[in-house]
Amino acid sequence: MASLQLHLLPLSTGPSSSRFRRSPVRSSTERQSLFNRIAPVYDNLNDLLSLGQHRIWKRMAVSWSGAKKGDRVLDLCCGSGDLAFLLSEKVGSSGKVIGLDFSKEQLSVASSRQKLMSKAFYTNIEWVEGDAIDLPFSDGHFDAITMGYGLRNVVDKHKAMQEMFRVSKAGSRVSILDFNNSTNPVIAFTQELMIDNVVVPVASGFGLAEDYKYLKSSIREFLTGKELEELALDVGFSNARYYEIGGSLMGNLVATR
Repeated sequence: MASLQLHLLPLSTGPSSSRFRRSPVRSSTERQSLFNRIAPVYDNLNDLLSLGQHRIWKRMAVSWSGAKKGDRVLDLCCGSGDLAFLLSEKVGSSGKVIGLDFSKEQLSVASSRQKLMSKAFYTNIEWVEGDAIDLPFSDGHFDAITMGYGLRNVVDKHKAMQEMFRVSKAGSRVSILDFNNSTNPVIAFTQELMIDNVVVPVASGFGLAEDYKYLKSSIREFLTGKELEELALDVGFSNARYYEIGGSLMGNLVATR
């Protein structure tokens, strides 16, 4: 069975559409503060808690985005930059990658990683501080969009999806990776068991136990795969398909503009 990853937090705030709402998440200030605080240990914890498997899931998400040489692409909730770096390899030196997040500390870590890496095409990445429900880009600006472990905690998921639809080009794809809120009680139980007995104890070694206890409820309150497909179609995407991966502990929504 796949191990769990710990990406917790969102990008934005705002009133949620009642159709796609679960119970309220933490305030923007609290979430921003947490992401800034955990930034120095974020990557190490992700590797430890997922046994490195998050890197496989992220490659899958990038592949599903359809990004190719010369494309202009966006990674929302970019964190320390994992998906953005993978996208950079896909689009090459003739392409452009925007990594957007609301955490200055995470963006600082991402920028530092970019400077340490020797591959020339990583210079095609620009880091932008911004809000997922109010993207600072024009309509039809991107050839592909990814989002890793962010939508689950965005307060207004409908608005965030609308914004992704707005800034994507006709025929382009959006690929959204996150924990799977499974309707299978065995999978749901396994997730909660691993969070209680693996994630929280490990996080406690970094003084973050209370912060990561929130992970369990955030998954439970997230949309199911079917609901995510319905959300994408509701805002205008022509096609949406949800894939369960990582032993069904994770999921990836692929929506076509």
